Amino acid sequence: MEQIVISGTGVFTPEQSITNEELVKAYNEYAEKFNLSNKQDIDSGKTDALELSNEEFIFNASGIKNRYVMDKEGILDPEIMHPILDRRSDDQPSILAEMSIKAAEKALHEAGKTANDIDAVITACSNLERAYPAISIEVQELLGIEGFAFDMNVACSSATFAIQAAADMIRLGSAKTILIVDPEICSGHLDFKDRDCHFIFGDVCTAMILERKDTAESDNCFEILSTKCITQFSNNIRNNFGFLNSAKKSSPLDRDLLFMQQGRKVFKEVVPMVSKLITDHLDEENIQTKEIKRLWLHQANKSMNDLIGKKVLGRAPEKHEQPNILQDYANTSSAGSIIAFSKFSDDMNKNEIGVLCSFGAGYSAGSIILKKVS
Repeated sequence: MEQIVISGTGVFTPEQSITNEELVKAYNEYAEKFNLSNKQDIDSGKTDALELSNEEFIFNASGIKNRYVMDKEGILDPEIMHPILDRRSDDQPSILAEMSIKAAEKALHEAGKTANDIDAVITACSNLERAYPAISIEVQELLGIEGFAFDMNVACSSATFAIQAAADMIRLGSAKTILIVDPEICSGHLDFKDRDCHFIFGDVCTAMILERKDTAESDNCFEILSTKCITQFSNNIRNNFGFLNSAKKSSPLDRDLLFMQQGRKVFKEVVPMVSKLITDHLDEENIQTKEIKRLWLHQANKSMNDLIGKKVLGRAPEKHEQPNILQDYANTSSAGSIIAFSKFSDDMNKNEIGVLCSFGAGYSAGSIILKKVS
């Protein structure tokens, strides 16, 4: 079978960031004002008072200390509580395309490639800026790439599903070298007025170059030994925003048009699903868990990742075996596991094996077994 490698990765990190302390201050100001304005209804039992947030609650619930965002001013304004991003004219690059270009340039440099070497682009992320034209085609145009491009969305598993699609396309001869970009402005689909989730997400963009091993020139290549993706329908993570909202007389302020989840149910159901996916995948490829040197897991919740790592390895993973970037970046949806892979793979030795795994809404989960080959 054709040997396919990831020959380059890139991460675009926004300049602005928000600490838990800043986030709590803004939320609590909003909550206190809400409680004061609605005191009569709260006292009569018609409305529930908003509970205040605190840094200890956030860290214990998630392991998050910080998050990068495209705009912090609007998020931290108790009168606004959402990012403020300027609307661009149609002849200007979109925000997602602009982020993608910055990440792609880093991935191309690491892979030793130029835009002339790329013949397909996949944009894989949980939220697209518009319905059409595809963000990927815009990225293709801005980079000057000939070939084809398309967008795809499998929520937090978008990047791993894109890896499987790209590897399959290269093996079938549809493309020779593929650029995958994962632009995530997760702050745009988060309700910062909801104490249970106001701390979860951050913004970022990652990029990867996939090609045949015999054309790769990078000194940090990982062969894709095998891929395995699964889906199982669930409403426990949901966002109802879509092009039919206006037809349904929805208001932009409707709560269900932003991220919603039943956190405890997600934890209970996803941990065993993902653990089984990885262990079954390793069994199918006759790879023993003791051969796994690195787990690059979706960065959503530290407790969840610790438990998955323990179930897969049969023991608590050591810090270097399961790198965590969640404390700095928060949950960046499809990009999280790719950030972990990009930042914590250079130190691996040739022929060492790791597993890149994402999971999230759908439910969806993708497992990629990788071997360092250069």
